[in-house]
Amino acid sequence: MQRLTRTLILGLGVFLPALGVAGVGSPDMRPNILFIMTDDHARRAVSCYDNSLIQTPSIDRIAREGVRFTRAFVTNALCGPSRAVFLTGLYSHRNGLRDNRDRFDPGQMTFPRLLQEAGYQTALVGKWHLRSVPQGFDHWVVLPGQGEYYNPRFIRMGDTLATTGYVTDLITEFALEELRSRDPDRPFCLMMHHKAPHRNWMPAPRHLGLFRGVELPEPPTLRDDYATRSAAAREQELEIAHHLFLGMDLKLPVEYVAQFSTDNAIVPGFDAIGAWQEMLERMTPEQRAAWEEAYTEENTAFLNAPPEGDRLLRWKYQRYLQDYLRCVAAVDESIGRMLAYLDSTGLAENTLVVYTSDQGFFLGEHGWFDKRFMYEESSGMPMVIRYPRLIPPGITRDELVLNLDIAPTVLALAGLPIQEQMQGASLLPLMEGTAPQPWRQAIYYHYYEYPHGWHAVKRHYGVRTPDYKLIHFYNDIDAWELYDLRGDPRELHNVIDVPAYRSVGDSLRAVLRTLQQELGDEL
Repeated sequence: MQRLTRTLILGLGVFLPALGVAGVGSPDMRPNILFIMTDDHARRAVSCYDNSLIQTPSIDRIAREGVRFTRAFVTNALCGPSRAVFLTGLYSHRNGLRDNRDRFDPGQMTFPRLLQEAGYQTALVGKWHLRSVPQGFDHWVVLPGQGEYYNPRFIRMGDTLATTGYVTDLITEFALEELRSRDPDRPFCLMMHHKAPHRNWMPAPRHLGLFRGVELPEPPTLRDDYATRSAAAREQELEIAHHLFLGMDLKLPVEYVAQFSTDNAIVPGFDAIGAWQEMLERMTPEQRAAWEEAYTEENTAFLNAPPEGDRLLRWKYQRYLQDYLRCVAAVDESIGRMLAYLDSTGLAENTLVVYTSDQGFFLGEHGWFDKRFMYEESSGMPMVIRYPRLIPPGITRDELVLNLDIAPTVLALAGLPIQEQMQGASLLPLMEGTAPQPWRQAIYYHYYEYPHGWHAVKRHYGVRTPDYKLIHFYNDIDAWELYDLRGDPRELHNVIDVPAYRSVGDSLRAVLRTLQQELGDEL
């Protein structure tokens, strides 16, 4: 096990310099960049990763024509912190945004700012969610806060816009507008950040009938009892059975929810019933009519014979997942429109296209929705990248990569120096199809938002290697969890106290301490 420790530590800090890619970096050959990010998109809801739930042909096309990363992870599975990591190439404790209460300092170094300074035309469209005014962009139009699904407000360079339509479609239109109005003599960097499929999963009118009558498969761990896990797994508040709102999340009528449900007791201080009423009132009469037509029959059946016990859990799971996947369908259509525009204008060959999410999401695994935990479904994210001038088609990479790596990768591809303070590694050698040695053999994770915020997921940090994961929950608890990912990929058996794994746990603790020291996150 000492040998294992040395091997892991040797691979921790691989921060590669910009590579000399032929033609890349010269003024007339610098690549355009289209960075597309969704909110809470689970890998299992992308068909190039898992085709059991939904087909996503546009995202699959990026993977088919480029590279698909099978072990891409975030360093902190929460919306704002993950976005800050993408922008800066710095861990949360270094960029200053540990949880969603923090305000991002937009004046700090970000890769869009560095591209802008190097002559790129930069734009941001969609979700910002960093509690500050965007900087480093020539033009931006963003949702205030989380934004709304129907007829959302946008803020364009400080001015509030009222819109009519569906948020995913509107973000796509704004993004296409940025491309149509760009300066053709300058390379562009367009950040398109979708709200979907974030809670509360309100589908576009055209997708309200998708999956109707379809029984989606349940994950094997939907009824997990957390038998070997620490109290952190049992004391969370993200269970489908108990913590979804009947109205806002599960789309039951306001009148029923107000009279019979306990929605306003699930999150003290939050008026879930009022929020649901407001969302419905944002709709136009035509949108509301389509909505009522789509849900009335199923809702009436529920109200006439409310299910109980396991039948209620199954009903909630199906309603939740159907709406979630309906939101994903609109995202995939959006990406298809963007790829078609690149094709039609001759921009595809010299445009880097990145598709990813700000974290993963629980789709019923362990009985949960939401994210936050270091478990695979939450900390893992989809990431596919296409750049025809560099990336051979159809590559799959299994190395451990991070959201931390996007900033140095983009800078290297643009021929710019990777900033010394960045803590990620350029992915260019992986994208070219080579296998750099050494590459990181361990990744570090740290989640901070407890006891503040929603869902009661306790603070924790941990380390993941190709074969094992070690997590330490702290603050109001002192608990360790260890998983053998080779034989237990669903993370059901915490083996921290199993004698046969004692040396593995000791070795991973040593790796964890080394990572914290190297990264400057010593507690």
